[in-house]
Amino acid sequence: MAQVNDTTRFAEVLQEISASGNPLLTMLRMMCQEVMEMEVNRQLNADRSQRTDGRTGYRSGYRERRLDTRLGTLNLDVPKVRNGGYVPFFMERWQRSERALITTIHDIYVMGVSTRKVKVLAESMGIEGISAAEVSKMAKQLDDQVTAFRKQDFSGKQYPILWVDAIYEKVRVDSRVVSMAIEIVCGVSTDGHREVLAIEPMAEESTDSYLALFRDLRSRGLEVPKLIISDAHSGLVSAIQQGFPGASWQRCKVHFMRNIRASLPESRINSDDAGGACRRFAG
Repeated sequence: MAQVNDTTRFAEVLQEISASGNPLLTMLRMMCQEVMEMEVNRQLNADRSQRTDGRTGYRSGYRERRLDTRLGTLNLDVPKVRNGGYVPFFMERWQRSERALITTIHDIYVMGVSTRKVKVLAESMGIEGISAAEVSKMAKQLDDQVTAFRKQDFSGKQYPILWVDAIYEKVRVDSRVVSMAIEIVCGVSTDGHREVLAIEPMAEESTDSYLALFRDLRSRGLEVPKLIISDAHSGLVSAIQQGFPGASWQRCKVHFMRNIRASLPESRINSDDAGGACRRFAG
């Protein structure tokens, strides 16, 4: 029975991630929902449907609440409580806690889910003194979402355009903190929606590392796109040619103008001709 429940939960998570196109936003929504459930349980001194003499109130369904974040818009189901009501505390001080919260979400995805990291995440939202069982439950659900995203099947889906780029993050490896490339692949579907297809850490930006990522995407059903946009990193361009034969490649204009700007003297950048154009493109 436990195996069936785990499989069902995995399928639900995969469907939610596929629908959102943004795994980090999906993880953030899950954490907010879990924190609200924990808060209401504590306020009522009872879990959902739990029969206990110590109960101090009752639930009354949910209300939808929109929350705008740097990762995107969250549509949260906020629990309703009879006699006294309930307002999530993190919504009241969201502007102060959002940056730390999203940073922790990023770290959890890049460096792997652990109970310690989830406890830090909960504390960044203002939740203190949570039990080991509660932390483990949230860690398990986050880990399920990461696994579902990294194994999602692209068969039957078409992404005519892909954007490929790398950012650098500080990652702990063998008791050392190192700067590591995080490769991000975004695609535009045939109906015009942009989706995040992959977020993968790489030891180095090399042809082999990029090619391994592209081959993994192809093995999960990703078709060769019509156009791929990236910077002119030689290893990346070579991997694109090998991993997506037949696809057209275009150098990213923003990266191109930033490369030009880096080669210009400051006086030239601040002028009204080439420098002005450079600023408009590099933004």
